Parts: sequence; C-alpha cells; structure tokens
Amino acid sequence: MCESDQEVVLTEIDIVVDRTSDVPLHQQISNALRTAIASGQLRPGARVENEIDLAARLGLSRPTVRRAMEDLVHSGLVTRRRGSGTVVAPSQVRRQLKLTSLFDDLEAEGRRPTTTVLEFSIAVGTAESTGILDLAPKSGVLTIRRLRFAGGEPLAIMTNELPADIAPDYSALGTCGLYASLREKGITIAGATQRIGARVATHAEAELLGEKAGAPLLTLDRVAYSDAGRIIEHGHHVYRASLYSFDMSIRQ
Repeated sequence: MCESDQEVVLTEIDIVVDRTSDVPLHQQISNALRTAIASGQLRPGARVENEIDLAARLGLSRPTVRRAMEDLVHSGLVTRRRGSGTVVAPSQVRRQLKLTSLFDDLEAEGRRPTTTVLEFSIAVGTAESTGILDLAPKSGVLTIRRLRFAGGEPLAIMTNELPADIAPDYSALGTCGLYASLREKGITIAGATQRIGARVATHAEAELLGEKAGAPLLTLDRVAYSDAGRIIEHGHHVYRASLYSFDMSIRQ
C-alpha cells in the first residue's frame, strides 16, 4: 500500500472556549478547528493535537474533546491514521463528469496520484462480462483492480474489465492511468455510458479505504468504447464520499 511522502507535522491551534455561551463546548472546539482548516492554518496532512493534550490544555474533559474530534471525522475534515494520530484530510476531490481518467484528473490538479494494483488477471469471461464487452462467449477477459491514492490518502477502488487482446502493460498501471496505458497501444476512448450511484462500504472496502464498515461510498459504472465503435472497457469504481464528489453542468 502506498504511503504519503508528506511529513506529518503537529499543529497546535489557539482555541478559546466560553463556558457561559449557549454553544456546547464540543461544538466550540470543532468550530475553531473547522475555521483553522478552512483558512489554511491547518493544512491537509497536518497532525492535530491529540485529545488528551488538548483536553488538558483547555481544562476540559476528554469525552468533550473526543466528541469534537468525532464531529470532524464524520464531516470528512480529519482522519485518524495509525501511528500518526488525527490528521487533516485532503480537500475533497471535485471531478467534472467528462471522458477522462481519475489519474489524469488528479495529476492535472496536482494531487499526486499513486496506485496499488490489487489484481491483474486474464480468464475466460463470464456470460455477463462478455455480454457487456460485446465479445463471443468464453472469450478472454482481463480484470484489473486497483487502489487509487490522492496525496497519499486512499480515495477509490477501481475494477475494470477489458478484452484480453488489448491488455495494457501491467507495469504502466502503477505510474499512469488506464486510459493513458491504452493510448500507448493506439486505442483512444471516444465515448462512454455511465451511471452514478451510492451505497455503503463492505468491511473489505472500508479496510482498503481507511473508512469504517458501512461508510458511504459513491459508485460509478462506465462502459467505454473506442473511436472505431468497439467496446473496450467496463469499469466499476467506488469512491470515499467524504473525499470525493462529481460536478456536472446542465443546459436547457
């Protein structure tokens, strides 16, 4: 699994709590940290002061501080990393709905995409996969499954099925996107149909993505075809809803 090469730095924020205010103490803490994140005082990757030290510094109970941190975790503003504590999450990836790969979009935004290839296998396709890819029964189908990171943070699990005869170079998938790998073989994506949905994460997905089982995921199913009209790829991707969203433009 890829790890971020960004140094995790502890950042202490000046927080003032007002015990006479009608605003609950935990909310005052989370509001102060939200402001620090929004202003850039707490940047993505910065390590937030731990609950014990923050509670002692503010003279508050640990459960109060823990609830404030949980509010930020549930909002997707911070994540808890083993060995690093509570860390400010990367800003949400907002992706226009267009015919590009996630890798290319992240790279264009300077989000340092990296990839772990979880599966790369060729087998006789199922009736469903050969049907979607418009292949003859029992044709060879390549299955690629990857874990995509943005700035060292796990973002998406991507499963793609392709006709075996256009299999891209395995080694290229760790350093560039699938569509770029296909372009190197002279295959250009000309169009696609896709469906966006949502569901909860399975235990296995949550473990890979650093989420809790049952966390919300965005889903994207895409069938892409080449400029020659051949179906070349069926993709099923799941994204962390806390870090990812789709944008679209609608015209009359």
